[in-house]
Amino acid sequence: MPPTATETVSVLEQQTSTLTLNASREENKTEEVKGPSYPFYYPYFDVNEKFPPTQLFGESSVSALIFRVIHTNSTEHVDAGSRADKAKPNLLKNATLRHLNPYIGTVVKGVQISQLSKEGLDELALLAAERKLLLFRDQDFKDIGPERQIEIAKHFGPIQRHPTSGNVKGYPEFHVVYRDDKENRFKEYFGRNRVSNVNWHSDITYEKQPPCTTIFFILDQPNVGLGGDTLFSSQVEAYNRLSPSFKKVLEGLRAVHSAVEQAEHSRKRGGPVRREPVETEHPLVRVHPVTGEKALFVNEGFTRRIVGFKDEESKLLLNFLFDHIKKGADFHARATYKPGTVVVWDNRVTVHSATNDFDDNVRRHAVRLTPQAEVPIPATEP
Repeated sequence: MPPTATETVSVLEQQTSTLTLNASREENKTEEVKGPSYPFYYPYFDVNEKFPPTQLFGESSVSALIFRVIHTNSTEHVDAGSRADKAKPNLLKNATLRHLNPYIGTVVKGVQISQLSKEGLDELALLAAERKLLLFRDQDFKDIGPERQIEIAKHFGPIQRHPTSGNVKGYPEFHVVYRDDKENRFKEYFGRNRVSNVNWHSDITYEKQPPCTTIFFILDQPNVGLGGDTLFSSQVEAYNRLSPSFKKVLEGLRAVHSAVEQAEHSRKRGGPVRREPVETEHPLVRVHPVTGEKALFVNEGFTRRIVGFKDEESKLLLNFLFDHIKKGADFHARATYKPGTVVVWDNRVTVHSATNDFDDNVRRHAVRLTPQAEVPIPATEP
């Protein structure tokens, strides 16, 4: 029987969709031949580059935090969000907001991060803490130069210099994320013999003072709709979903976060280990110093064991929490990228994962600036 009109339209739609997808793939291949759009930020690896151990800065007790909020002229570390006007007049005066879901993620338009005053940056930190993840469209951030980019990021705290990743020659503050048809270090790190390369983590939680307001900007990206997004999850809502009795079990527990595997992988492939790896204990549940929200603080990227538990007990509890975070699709958000997109998130109350869902020949090039914050505040003082 000849196809009906409806069937003919359906076939044409499928053919058009396939042609569009193939055309986009061919365009990506053409872009790959051109080379990186921003060669200045091409990842630089120097095995002779060495950093001293990370030093503590500021103080971390609750009383010290309260003191710093009241005494704004203190030289100790002060969370930028604690200084912000809650109405955010400097940040939002010309902005439009679109929330991705009730718990995490907001698309912000009408704001240029590069033009924000110090007061506006304070408000940015507060909004990131409240919404966990912010997506800024149509930004000039990638074009303002490394000094200005670093200056803005330093407003939130000292920038962590990564011990193993690619950085920018002369600018170790930059953490470069790069993949093309010849270079895919992250796939090698996670292992090629995996069904999925989704890996939920919170950045460098092995540091004694893990990051806060983190900036991530795209230089080269697969065509819109063809992959390269980032998944984010709210650790606040992950905690809130637990029963009161289970929360009491978690509060007061501590876990070890380790940099050892990351360093060993870099050594094995001839990469740098600029700083000897550390292992640090952090609370399983932490309190945000500005919002006061409680959040889970575990991630399968770096959390290795619970202090004081037998191996089987630790594995059982951590695997439950990792699984809970993975399955919480209703408190996840997906950050999509367009030319000029800058993503800002609060690393203290989120986890995230790259998505390895685009062709191997396609270039993805991005840069992260990672300001550090306070020593994590436990949900209950020991």
